Amino acid sequence: MSRQDDKRRSLVWSVAGSDSGAGAGIQADLKAFEALDVHGCTAIAALTAQNSVAVERIDAVSPEMLDAQLAALAADLPPQVVKTGLLGSVENLHCVARWIDRLRQHRPVALVVDPVRRASSGASFAAETLRQAFVAELLPRATLITPNRDEAAWLLGLTTPLQTDEVPQAAARLRASGTGAVAITGGDAGSPVSLDFADTPQAQGWLSLSRVPTPHTHGTGCVYASSAAAALALGFCEADAVVLAKMATTVALQHGYPAGRGAGPVRPRSGFGWQSEMLPAWQASPGGPDVSGFAPLVDARMGLYPVVDSADWVERVLSAGVRTVQLRIKQAPHELLSREVRRSVQAARAVQAQLFINDYWQLALEHGAYGVHLGQEDLQTLDSAALGAIRDAGLRLGLSTHSYWEVCRAHAHAPSYIACGPIHATTTKEMPWRPQGAGNLAYWCRVLREPVVAIAGMDEARSLEATRCGAGGIAVLRGIVQAAEPEQAIGRLQAAIEAGRKAPAFAPPELPRSTLPGPVPWM
Repeated sequence: MSRQDDKRRSLVWSVAGSDSGAGAGIQADLKAFEALDVHGCTAIAALTAQNSVAVERIDAVSPEMLDAQLAALAADLPPQVVKTGLLGSVENLHCVARWIDRLRQHRPVALVVDPVRRASSGASFAAETLRQAFVAELLPRATLITPNRDEAAWLLGLTTPLQTDEVPQAAARLRASGTGAVAITGGDAGSPVSLDFADTPQAQGWLSLSRVPTPHTHGTGCVYASSAAAALALGFCEADAVVLAKMATTVALQHGYPAGRGAGPVRPRSGFGWQSEMLPAWQASPGGPDVSGFAPLVDARMGLYPVVDSADWVERVLSAGVRTVQLRIKQAPHELLSREVRRSVQAARAVQAQLFINDYWQLALEHGAYGVHLGQEDLQTLDSAALGAIRDAGLRLGLSTHSYWEVCRAHAHAPSYIACGPIHATTTKEMPWRPQGAGNLAYWCRVLREPVVAIAGMDEARSLEATRCGAGGIAVLRGIVQAAEPEQAIGRLQAAIEAGRKAPAFAPPELPRSTLPGPVPWM
């Protein structure tokens, strides 16, 4: 047995219905779990007689049988995450709720709820008593719920489908019912762009990708929810799990196929995370940002990218041969800031270097800097008019990111480069993220079309490694300004980067590891 086969995988339970046509339900969940490399266990809550054309019959299993399945699993295969689909009866819903409480007495267990609306009669699972049971018992226990627009309206007791402008408020109302996070999917909306709205502890926003033109959509909701459950089991936070679910489901739709006379099943596939075009945009509005397409870098091979806090340091590193540099001054009077930016711009122009001004975009515009670098908090404070002014002036834009959803928010603006970090632990400032490491850096360098800058903890060996990962720029702060001989330190770092360019490339993983704590502890 190889070490790969011997590794312990995260465990996810699917408590759902069995689809005799194998397009949705338990069968679809297992395919999605396999695509994300987690071990899926099943507890069948309902049996269906269905094919690609119609659902002929649904029989709920007895609560006693469901309880026995869950007890058997708990004795040997306790889960990190439980995902629910078709439950078939109120009694089975009660059973699941009791088991979630029981499991959580021993360890953290996330719950993902796909609110399927079917009952044993084959009619819509929408009787008021059943809806109330969802709202009263499952939603307050749920880590994440993944309704489409019709299901979200049903959970809220509404009689008309949700319109696009009503979706954010609906998500907020559902979170107010006690659920930890909400993703209202847009697959039933019918627009050319597939728009999901996420309301999570980390962020709120619209996730957009082009709709896949296919009639083969059977099991889409199941794959979305089970992919999100698998991502949570891998340790991703809720916002990142929703991004991964959208990517996995879109690829599954692309590989859907006919199996009968009706709509065929979607087909989850591993390796979806490597497809650049599957990275969704995370946007504040369904129409997306008003600006995009910032000018590309003149030299995407940025190399050593010192981050310094004065014009004196800008001039010094440029004299040592650096050709990409960032001026980052945390706080200073406006007049001093303006003088420092002006001097730095003049110095960079003299040697045709790429100078980025951190945060102070107005001064960068005023003095004609090459570019602006913004962190995620800075990005949130800028409106579309400010971003448009930066773009229209021809300034390049660099954005910091630390996790999947932040990369998607940066990606929505089509910046000149994307910085990923912290790659290694740093004492520069306290951060909530765990270091990404070389694996994550190699992943982002493969997936992102924009040049990638590696940030945090870079010394000579790590700079060589980061260059092997594909990083276009290596951001260094303390390794230069605190060095006893900064010019010599610059020379050694540049030599390491050059060696990295000649060394074999670092192989990326199929998915990065999580960087923000989620509801499931890291394994």
